[in-house]
Amino acid sequence: MSNGSLENWFYREDCQLNLLQRITIMLDVAMATEYLHHGNDTPIVHCDLKPANVLLDEDMVAHVGDFGISKILAVSKSIAHTETLGTLGYIAPEYGLEGIVSTSGDVYSYGIMLMEVLTKRRPTDEERCNENLDLRKWITQSFSGTMLEVVDAYIFPEEEQITSKSEICIASMVELALDCTLEIPEP
Repeated sequence: MSNGSLENWFYREDCQLNLLQRITIMLDVAMATEYLHHGNDTPIVHCDLKPANVLLDEDMVAHVGDFGISKILAVSKSIAHTETLGTLGYIAPEYGLEGIVSTSGDVYSYGIMLMEVLTKRRPTDEERCNENLDLRKWITQSFSGTMLEVVDAYIFPEEEQITSKSEICIASMVELALDCTLEIPEP
């Protein structure tokens, strides 16, 4: 794709994504994931959703790629087991602990990606890992009232005024990301 992966584009110093671009990219990823899970008779689980596997075309439309470890779930089953895992930091806890693959795992990975897109912090940043904080815990512990304390400073260009609508939008996105990454309680 002409604009490369979201990871390469996102972490280059000369490339800044504003709030609208980030929202649009993550909506594209959500729609692609929804299609994989519900657009066919048998659900497809990507198993490795992460910025490196999101490709951006010339219009900055996001396309999910790299289906190397994806799984097709049998019609009668909503989960499968595997020894092939996704990428550390993006995989749902049940993938790593029990090798369980389900559409819920992709939702978890999507939530981690959404947090990363908002904060411009990788889920495996050494600083947080040394403190035993995953990205989800860091977000919930780091802000004291305003989301602007945890989001990427470049989410708003200097000439763009931060509005209450923008803050509400960011808060909603963080809430969605946190909901996507809730750990499944053990029965």
